[in-house]
Amino acid sequence: MRRRAVNSSALQSIGYDAERHILELEFRDNGGVWQYFNFKPAAYKKFVNSQSLGNFFVTRIKGKYPEEKVEFL
Repeated sequence: MRRRAVNSSALQSIGYDAERHILELEFRDNGGVWQYFNFKPAAYKKFVNSQSLGNFFVTRIKGKYPEEKVEFL
């Protein structure tokens, strides 16, 4: 999935697949890359327009969506 760099102290980059409803986040400080499933387009729009991506992640994404760490070969 193609990600774009973001201005965030917590996140390095974000990507979104609107057809499959998958959000992909690359965390700073060796947090790795994680995918969040069943993430609807309206939720993505709210996320990218939020005042703080890190705060939005902690309060409205983490633990609320099925997730999987992306392992690179």
